[in-house]
Amino acid sequence: MKFTHLNDAGAAYMVDVTEKKPTVRTATACGEVYCSPEVLAALRDGTVPKGDVLAVARVAGIAAAKKVPELLPLAHTIGVHGAAVDLELREDCVFIEATVRTADRTGVEMEALTAVSVAALAVIDMVKGVDRAAYIRRTGIVAKSGGRSGDWSRELPELAEIPAAE
Repeated sequence: MKFTHLNDAGAAYMVDVTEKKPTVRTATACGEVYCSPEVLAALRDGTVPKGDVLAVARVAGIAAAKKVPELLPLAHTIGVHGAAVDLELREDCVFIEATVRTADRTGVEMEALTAVSVAALAVIDMVKGVDRAAYIRRTGIVAKSGGRSGDWSRELPELAEIPAAE
């Protein structure tokens, strides 16, 4: 197996994408934040002391998608042409889905994962005063399209089958 960010000597380097043609690329990632039933009720009622948790998390996720090259040293600076972060209150968690789009030389999987991860961190930050046990679980890419490797997806239940750390 050859990792794309390692040269023949095994040293990390930034992959040269100069010769690649820009194409439309999309990636979708999902994740979950588990909270107490009381916090989920407060989220539904809009009574979390720090304010509109879902709105703050949505904006945090979108902003984060645009910051990936600052966070991941081998990531390329690309145009994030679209970013949507959706949060859904479920029975036992806040479900987060982020879709990021570009027309560039490399994919947006890291941008989608970062959007979900930072949105989840924003939820934790907003509820930690009332639920110190809230935690993030099962974050991963569920679909991508475009680029040399083409389209790929997995069903959401497959993500849900990823075992949680106990």
